[in-house]
Amino acid sequence: MTDVAHSPAPGKRAASYSGKGLAVQRVYTAAGVHPYDEVNWERRDVVMTNWRDGSINFEQRGVEFPDFWSVNAANIVTTKYFRGAVGTAQRESSLRQLIDRVVLTYTAAGRDNGYFASPEDVEIFEHELTWML
Repeated sequence: MTDVAHSPAPGKRAASYSGKGLAVQRVYTAAGVHPYDEVNWERRDVVMTNWRDGSINFEQRGVEFPDFWSVNAANIVTTKYFRGAVGTAQRESSLRQLIDRVVLTYTAAGRDNGYFASPEDVEIFEHELTWML
């Protein structure tokens, strides 16, 4: 039997931490606390209607946003930035999903290309960027 070493996907390098990459300091977050835990989340219905005849232009019920977000902000994000076809299981329904999609993409790219000095710096970067978005 042949032993096979696990390697990153084609075109990606394995993360190596030589201590020469970015050392990230916490500014907005605290160790051991995920940024999402510091926000009160609520479910809302986003229903946009035509002002002339009252017909529904867009509808997605039960979307999740921070309780301090305006109706307009939730409407814009839901209609313009949530990924997936409306009414399908693949459709995003929470700002958390959108933020995770963006943050985890940047974090993975940085980790896979050796941009961080340590695994701890990867986590700090992820939490700080999540907090900012």
